Amino acid sequence: MARRRVEVRREEILRATCDEVAKRGFANTRAADVAGALGISTGLVFYHFDSKDALLSAAFAYAAERDLARLDAATHGPGSALARLATILRMYAPEESGAGWPLWVDSWATALRSEEMAEVSQRLDVRWKDTVADVIRQGVEAGEMSCADPNAAAWRITALLDGLAVQATVHDGVVTPEQVEAWVRVAAAAELDVDPDALRDGPV
Repeated sequence: MARRRVEVRREEILRATCDEVAKRGFANTRAADVAGALGISTGLVFYHFDSKDALLSAAFAYAAERDLARLDAATHGPGSALARLATILRMYAPEESGAGWPLWVDSWATALRSEEMAEVSQRLDVRWKDTVADVIRQGVEAGEMSCADPNAAAWRITALLDGLAVQATVHDGVVTPEQVEAWVRVAAAAELDVDPDALRDGPV
């Protein structure tokens, strides 16, 4: 029972940290802010997490896992590989509330100065790219698309989506979510030798 209370308290701290980061950003979020939001001591926060970097990187992983759970569901869901890829690309477009782009962008900036954040963000980012590569592989095996190197194609497609999403998130009005969706769809279609319209639909 005591172990269960510890796990619940740790999750409460992670949720509160995500809320504080959403308001303040990673750089301006202190353990004291999290403790204050929960009405607990800063010492209790550090009982669960060795340092501020450990707290923030764990909170980012906690938030990102929710997006990756949706990714896993789409990857293993019904329909053709082409339809599932269309769903995945749309899920990660900047207009989708599930893909927390402000959090990802902030984590990348923080990772420049935090080894713990760099390790977590790299692990999660590679997982997202590997999943796209797996779906492309399935599509090639099923004869739905043509691609000599699914891994390289996945990195090129996701790198384009990442870059455009950063622009849409950070520089309001420079590119629209609709432009991001259209450009990524055309690029992915060229990579996979399919009609761009084949990547337009797919149930979320």
